[in-house]
Amino acid sequence: MFDRPQSGTRAVLVNLDLRSRLSWEHAGAFEQLAASAGATPVSEIRGVRDRPDPKLFVGSGKADEILATIRNHQAELVLFNHELTPVQERNLERHLGCRVVDRTGLILDIFAQRARTFEGKLQVELAQLQHLATRLVRGWSHLERQKGGIGLRGPGETQLELDRRLIGRRIKQLHKRLEKVRRHRQLSRSARRKATVPAVSLVGYTNAGKSTLFNRLTGSEVYAANQLFATLDPTLRRLDLPGFGHVVLADTVGFINDLPPDLIAAFRATLEETQEADLLLHVIDSRDEEHVAQIAEVNQVLRDIGAGDIPQIEVYNKIDLGPEASTRIDRDAEGRPARVWLSARDGLGIDLLRQAIQERLLSPGIPGVAQDEEGVVRARSLRAQVRLAPAAAGRIRARLHEWNVVREERVTESGEWIIEVILRPDMLGYLQRQIGCRVVIEGDAHGPGEACGESGGTIQSATV
Repeated sequence: MFDRPQSGTRAVLVNLDLRSRLSWEHAGAFEQLAASAGATPVSEIRGVRDRPDPKLFVGSGKADEILATIRNHQAELVLFNHELTPVQERNLERHLGCRVVDRTGLILDIFAQRARTFEGKLQVELAQLQHLATRLVRGWSHLERQKGGIGLRGPGETQLELDRRLIGRRIKQLHKRLEKVRRHRQLSRSARRKATVPAVSLVGYTNAGKSTLFNRLTGSEVYAANQLFATLDPTLRRLDLPGFGHVVLADTVGFINDLPPDLIAAFRATLEETQEADLLLHVIDSRDEEHVAQIAEVNQVLRDIGAGDIPQIEVYNKIDLGPEASTRIDRDAEGRPARVWLSARDGLGIDLLRQAIQERLLSPGIPGVAQDEEGVVRARSLRAQVRLAPAAAGRIRARLHEWNVVREERVTESGEWIIEVILRPDMLGYLQRQIGCRVVIEGDAHGPGEACGESGGTIQSATV
């Protein structure tokens, strides 16, 4: 009979260098991961192997070394910075006499602690059950086979099969509920696209400062802390850009190297906010010695979820922790903002980031965008005068105020509304397509303006 040991918080960390698969350079990040889960690391054991041992992962000699370390430090838990098979985990617990948790199990435990919303708890539970389904046999090995003899005849595989069915049934229920969440998000995104509201998503390695930057940009109070995976649940807020209108900014879960596949699958509804974004803000901890490797890891995860081709701006955060806090925008060969250096905590460079977002959202391929003498892409907004009959004023005025583009408005003696606005070309296109307005720009051969179809409005516009 095999009963799983009780867990504690005093932990021995195990890191193996498996040549190309994992290097000791990730050991510091794993220690942070263990601390984020509430463990107290008391010792760390390292080793080098060409490949994992099929039985114990570390080999018998290293397993004895871990056992001696556990006894010397009175440890209650062993954390592996690797993914263990169910058999390896069971054999290690038998050999060491304490609970063994692999990297995937540790990350799932952190996610379970951090989940706050109903959706987040569903996603974490799904990932946990998918992970547990492959490890059921480990805890019920005494029920795997029936034994002969008086008093030894038990339920055999009945309990195992019952547990598998219960877990399978619960997984199906969670998939159905999360599918409803996904459809709801799709409807919300469709409504935003019809209203020509761009979506910007914050991505990056965990603890790079995404939530702090999100709060600084939107004035929100999303939970932000100096810990791994402080934010799990996606948060969407409105971000106003002067002279542009507003966009939807999404704060998403942070990434980490070797992110468990079960988590990616469970958080599919959340990650779709990233997949459907018009622009990604890749937040980077500029003071982390491993930030180059972290950038590569985040970009790999983005490719894995189908978001690798979305335009992105690299946001180098935490410049206030260095000797010189110099904010700036770095541009690519085409003059577009590629990198912004700032401090989300102190607010340094936030205006530069807003400018960079506005420039990247205004693509050179649409009307109203031009290049200056140096070839730098500049947005050319349109100053327009919108004249609305009383019957049409409510709907269009509401839309214009929602876009935050109204500069002045007044009512004539006849009840007609005259609204001075600064619009992007895509906003003019929306008024033309959705409301039926004929948009006439200065110099158009059609004249100064025409009625807006059924809406009863007229737009007269001139470039600025």
